[in-house]
Amino acid sequence: MSFDHRKYRPFAPVHKPDRRWPDRVIDHAPDFCAVDLRDGNQALVKPMSVEQKKRLFLLLVSIGLKEIEVGFPAASQPDYDFLRMLIDEGLIPEDVTIQVLTQAREELIARTFEAVAGAPRACVHLYNSTSTVQREQVFGMDREGIKAIAVQGAELVKKYAAKYPNTQFEFEYSPESFTGTELDFASEVVDAVNAVWRPDLGQRVVINLPATVEVSTPNVYADMIEWMCDHIAMRKHVRISVHTHNDRGCGVAAAELAVLAGADRVEGTLLGNGERTGNMDMVVMAMNLYSQGIDPRINLSNVREIIETVEACTEIQTHPRHPWVGELVFTAFSGSHQDAIRKCLTRRKDSDIWDVAYLPIDPADLGRRYEEVVRINSQSGKGGVLHVLERDFGITLPRWLQIDFSRIVQREAERTGGEVQAERIRELFESSYVHVEPSAKLIGYDVKHDAGRVQARVRLGDGTEIFGEGSGAVEAVVEALAKRSGVRLQIETFDELALGGGADASALACVRMNAGNSTEGQVGIGVAFAKDTTGAALQAVLSAALRITGTSEAVVAAE
Repeated sequence: MSFDHRKYRPFAPVHKPDRRWPDRVIDHAPDFCAVDLRDGNQALVKPMSVEQKKRLFLLLVSIGLKEIEVGFPAASQPDYDFLRMLIDEGLIPEDVTIQVLTQAREELIARTFEAVAGAPRACVHLYNSTSTVQREQVFGMDREGIKAIAVQGAELVKKYAAKYPNTQFEFEYSPESFTGTELDFASEVVDAVNAVWRPDLGQRVVINLPATVEVSTPNVYADMIEWMCDHIAMRKHVRISVHTHNDRGCGVAAAELAVLAGADRVEGTLLGNGERTGNMDMVVMAMNLYSQGIDPRINLSNVREIIETVEACTEIQTHPRHPWVGELVFTAFSGSHQDAIRKCLTRRKDSDIWDVAYLPIDPADLGRRYEEVVRINSQSGKGGVLHVLERDFGITLPRWLQIDFSRIVQREAERTGGEVQAERIRELFESSYVHVEPSAKLIGYDVKHDAGRVQARVRLGDGTEIFGEGSGAVEAVVEALAKRSGVRLQIETFDELALGGGADASALACVRMNAGNSTEGQVGIGVAFAKDTTGAALQAVLSAALRITGTSEAVVAAE
């Protein structure tokens, strides 16, 4: 049996009965460091070109990131050339710190400092692996040997930094594979590195504690971060950073809980690109904060540009259900969801705190349009259809007509097997209720009041006139049509609605009519737009009657 869970053992949790992080709440954003250009680039089948890296770097700067890891210049000539281009062309803003990665070997450290020469500020990120499996199976070294590598690397970083006094340096150390390292040993190595760098004397230091491979639930990782914060010797003088991966699908959750546990800084990538299942997604974490009323200090208002740039540089497509920014994440096809969204948006005032069913944030904040929120397919209901008509065409319908028209749209969706676009919905509405042949089009009318009765004379498109009397203009026209057709017509429902300003028509009339002396129970529905309510009402009556008594193209279309 190849699928055998018995070959694995559970990750041992941290014994920490004094944990404090579960009672904390995130109330401000951590420092974000983008590692797209290094960690994200290493994960690509086809690494980025210099021009692609430049485009992505400028994007990272434009959305407000102040710490950007730009490469591993000692290990790759393209990384070295890219970094030199950024410096030589003056593309690094004064308030942005570039970060470079290096292993703890002198020739690599020396080359790294050559690469950053002339940068206004730089963070040199030193790492070596400390995990049990790496010590025992990769390096064949004991704890002292691994710690000695870290200390020697720290000494070399300090030595070479002194040769470049015009650059403001920050040092970063990562015990790589931290989550696979015994906590007492991890803190011992960190303390040894800090004893060389002396953050207590003013040297800026970041201690990065990466989940190089995600091996536990996020709460265990949080316990590990809190334990380290409690035990390293110079905690108050350093920034604790985390770098989570997504092997278990919990990269963002682990980073968020790590911040609760005391982390000051988070490394990640836009849209989560990275080795294996990816790095912590900065967009998701930033939007999680934003949705709680916290300024993430990353501007994601033009998310389309972000997605377009990242996809062009990485050649990786964004999943349509990607949290917050996928094409379909704010889209409702379900009828009940559509109805709830429409009602909430109708009630909401601009000054209100955002509280809309099924929409945790306002899609407009991300540069998304409301056209993308409600889309129609066979799963949609009357609320969604009405929302499209209101949103795109300014048409509001009475409930009875919502129900009738939603059935027509549903049949169209089932016929095509896909989404029904807004323009097609409008076409169906026109052909089903509004359109009439020229002979039945209202050209003009005269209405006279005499002794409590109304006399109505209506001129039609074919030049004929019809005349009738009743208690109102509508009743008079119904009486005239009944005499002309020999069918006893009865109005079941009649609604008039005012349309918004700026429209060609200012009134909408909706009529449902039946043939009272018909054994087949014929029903006709007519809808009309006009600049005045009487004109709209009379045309709607004509349209509804035609759908009962006529044989025109309009009747065929309605069927």
